[in-house]
Amino acid sequence: MTTQTAYTVSQLAVYLKDLLEADPSLSDLWVTGEVSNHVRAGSGHHYFTLRDAEGAIRCVQFRPARGSEFLQDGAQVLAHGRISIYTVRGDLQFYVDLVKPEGVGALQQAFEELQRRLDAEGLFGVARKRELPPFPRRIGVVTSPTGAVIQDITNVLRRRYPLAELVLAPTLVQGDTAAPGIVDAIGALNAEPGIDVIIIARGGGSIEDLWAFNEEIVARAIFASTIPIVSGVGHETDVTIADLVADVRAPTPSAAAELVAPDRRELAAAVAGFAGTLSDRASHLVTDYRMRLDQAVDRLAFLAPDTRAPRQRVDDLLRAAGQAVGRSLEIHGERLRSLELQLSALDPAAILARGYAVVRGEDGTIIKSVAGLSPGDSLDIALADGEVGAEVRSLRPQRGDGSSTR
Repeated sequence: MTTQTAYTVSQLAVYLKDLLEADPSLSDLWVTGEVSNHVRAGSGHHYFTLRDAEGAIRCVQFRPARGSEFLQDGAQVLAHGRISIYTVRGDLQFYVDLVKPEGVGALQQAFEELQRRLDAEGLFGVARKRELPPFPRRIGVVTSPTGAVIQDITNVLRRRYPLAELVLAPTLVQGDTAAPGIVDAIGALNAEPGIDVIIIARGGGSIEDLWAFNEEIVARAIFASTIPIVSGVGHETDVTIADLVADVRAPTPSAAAELVAPDRRELAAAVAGFAGTLSDRASHLVTDYRMRLDQAVDRLAFLAPDTRAPRQRVDDLLRAAGQAVGRSLEIHGERLRSLELQLSALDPAAILARGYAVVRGEDGTIIKSVAGLSPGDSLDIALADGEVGAEVRSLRPQRGDGSSTR
């Protein structure tokens, strides 16, 4: 029985590296393709991918980089270099020493052609873009149900405007089926009663990752929406067809959530300001009319010798009016303080601090009833100082008499 030699991972990687670098045809190579995922590191090195319709290869160009000015996502380039293995990660890489421009990449060209055509049809017209509602009651969101984007939007809305209800229309936001899913989600929210505004959101990525938002069917679904749409796709530097068609474009998903909802702290300050203005105006009006009455009474003194009784009556009326105004101000003040207390009571943090909790299911929706739960289901419980992961062990629905079943 023979013993087979086992090699370490690093030995195998070095062997493959030496094997590739020994091939002269792979040491002096020209490759043409479209640039994507381009990143310029702080060191000055460039990392990117060259791709065509059927394949892709990782590339690196170390500084000083000849032709690096032609490296931008969507550019079609001709690159010279050698093929080797980056042994630390075992990645096959094309080490580029020269880049020449070769035209616009296929995806970038498709983007520009669709942009020109839809612009000519008027889909980007500023005149058709709608104002966002100042106080939305129901906010629709088109995005993936998992990941950081929906959490970021939820956190922003909870902090700024907890009075609004968030309605998620879940969909894939990347891949071949993403565009039809986005279209269906927009249609579902348009059919949902009471939706005041819609956010379409996705995190950053390459032009390929964001391509679903450059599809014509998505652009036309946004254009046909009867509800105003805010696009929060990618980072601030990313521009998609969806951004151009939407009523408002936000640089990030979190910024989109801030655009659609007012800040409750600003609202509270505005209410307090209105109350102060009302009080000042009422006081000025009372002072002004009292002065006018005093002047009128003084003039009457010259026309009627005995004006003591009318003057006393006027004073009585003025005192009654002042008391009425004071009571009115007290009533309005109490109403304003009641509104402020209601706003404070709606603060989720305050509610949690009183010993309550918010229970969410695996999909992030709030659990309001034991109906629909099963033993073994995973739950997230939000408390005042953090969250707890839990699992349903048993269910005890409440009977008609208020007691729970065992």
